[in-house]
Amino acid sequence: MVIKGGLADLHTHTTASDGLHSPTDIVQFAKAAGLSAVAITDHDTIAGVAEAIVAGERIGVRVVPGVEVSTVAGGQDIHILGYFTDGSDKQWLARLASLRDVRNHRNDMIVSRLNELGVSITMDDVREAARSKQAASDSSEKAFSIGRPHIAEVLIRQGVVSTMSEAFDKYLASGAAAYVNPPRLTPFEAVDWIHEAGGTSVIAHPGLYGDDELVEAIAKHGANGIEVFHSDHGAEEESRYAELAAKYGLIVTGGSDFHGSRQGEVFHGAVGSRTVDAVTIELLRPKKK
Repeated sequence: MVIKGGLADLHTHTTASDGLHSPTDIVQFAKAAGLSAVAITDHDTIAGVAEAIVAGERIGVRVVPGVEVSTVAGGQDIHILGYFTDGSDKQWLARLASLRDVRNHRNDMIVSRLNELGVSITMDDVREAARSKQAASDSSEKAFSIGRPHIAEVLIRQGVVSTMSEAFDKYLASGAAAYVNPPRLTPFEAVDWIHEAGGTSVIAHPGLYGDDELVEAIAKHGANGIEVFHSDHGAEEESRYAELAAKYGLIVTGGSDFHGSRQGEVFHGAVGSRTVDAVTIELLRPKKK
């Protein structure tokens, strides 16, 4: 589907990873928000893309295939977005599976830390919370990514905390009581992996890292774009990263990073709350060799 003009939200999450809504729901939200296009960018999986494309074709919203790759640098999480990767590339799919294995190990470590802190939850509780949110169209748990929001869901269900924000602030965010970060892929390797899978790499929400030296190093390494517009970026961050994009000739992207809402709390922003012109999609599409 080719849609000229309009706006695109290039960063959303579904029940294929740690979002609260199905891929079809995300496309419907995009339509309701008046968007021409929306990208599905689940953590370390492309399992939600196919369903979204079908929904998009049905209701007239262009769906951009994407993924958000989890990496670590300087002791903190760094995320690299990949667009238009080859979903039939066996090496790429195996690499994504390996990232989910690391994520699962991290989940085990977090649950163990919570137990040490006197919070009695199990990984079975977490898997059940994740499974209840999983897209009906994807019954393959091998392609399904479980993350910290699912652990937060259990903490809320058990009354340990009241909100998603409280769960992260008290237990799950960087520096919080149960936070752990095992060795992972570096952002530089993620850029390379995305390129080797035929895709376009974009530095996700750089304003969250507090390390512009690292962001610039990733740009120098060969990242194709940078997410200037994000729900957690203010005007100052937008200006700073737009300048960085101009300096290195990076594609300027933007998106809500929508994960869903619970008790009126939207995580990070509503679909369509951060957008770019839909013509950006053509810049992200890899050039044919």
